[in-house]
Amino acid sequence: MKVAVASGKRKTAIARATVRDGKGRIRINSKPLELHEPAMAKAKIWEPIQIAGELIEGIDIEVNVKGGGVMGQADASRTAIAKALVGYTEDDDLKKKYLLYDRSLLVSDPRRKLPKKPMGRGARARRQKSYR
Repeated sequence: MKVAVASGKRKTAIARATVRDGKGRIRINSKPLELHEPAMAKAKIWEPIQIAGELIEGIDIEVNVKGGGVMGQADASRTAIAKALVGYTEDDDLKKKYLLYDRSLLVSDPRRKLPKKPMGRGARARRQKSYR
């Protein structure tokens, strides 16, 4: 039985996707993708599946994702799904389609939150000085 495993990251969210032969089920944290909320996050996760089209017939996709927020998890999931599908199908045309559509489908986003600095309320904000 052929299996492909891939991971995707976005901020602090980490997703691991497993692709194997099956009946065409897509599950995120053991729940069907159709029940995933909010709708915007579900739409983001659908993108690599829609681009693949008929290549995913008879393939089960299982995604485990943790950490981060809702949209960070959605971005991490879509990256993991796209990487796993490319690894499973070994199709160069699919890889080119993903890269033309959006590079972040195959490349995890390296951006992270800037740490807070002393004497300020955040990463860049500082206490204002008063000279009077």
